[in-house]
Amino acid sequence: MKRSQYQSYDELPLFLNAKMVADVLGVSPSSGYELMREPDFPALKVGSRVVVPKEKFIAWVERSTGGAL
Repeated sequence: MKRSQYQSYDELPLFLNAKMVADVLGVSPSSGYELMREPDFPALKVGSRVVVPKEKFIAWVERSTGGAL
C-alpha cells in the first residue's frame, strides 16, 4: 500500500479531487476515480469537476472504517 503524504485531517484542503482521495487512502488514482462514482460516496459535481468536501470525506472515512485513516 502506498503511504499518504497527509498525516492528519487538518492538512487536507477544503475540497478533494479523486487523486487526493486516492493519496489519502493509499490507493491508486484509478481506485480514487472509481470511489468517487460510488452512490454512497459524498462527491459533488461542480461544473465538469467532481470533488468531495473535506468534512464529508472525513465523515465517510469514519463511517466506513470506524475512524481509522
